[in-house]
Amino acid sequence: MPNSAIDQWIKYVATHDETELWGVIHPDAMFESPIVRAPQQGRDLVFKYLTSAKVIGGPGFRFVNEWRNQTGAVLEFENDIDGIRVNGVDIISTAPAGDLITHFKVMVRPLKAINLLHRLMGEQLRRA
Repeated sequence: MPNSAIDQWIKYVATHDETELWGVIHPDAMFESPIVRAPQQGRDLVFKYLTSAKVIGGPGFRFVNEWRNQTGAVLEFENDIDGIRVNGVDIISTAPAGDLITHFKVMVRPLKAINLLHRLMGEQLRRA
């Protein structure tokens, strides 16, 4: 089932073209992750966290499963970073038209992967 905001997210992960990502984030979007202590609200913050997630991209990163409906998707991903297998899901909700991301939740396992991503995202955010 096509969903332009979801497709744009998948494209962003492959290209890291930030100009296209900004336009598909709703102004009041919410971001949640095991890496941040509280939900982050607003396009600026959601964009900041999503673009800092580059640390999980790279040649080993791949989406391995996908489930979509009319207003969102769950995208399962995997990567190996520093010898640690990272497995997680992006749970993405969109506006009814499917053109804007309204809620983006990341869940990651195992605990070693969460700790690794916490460190890497912290380093990325400090540089930004």
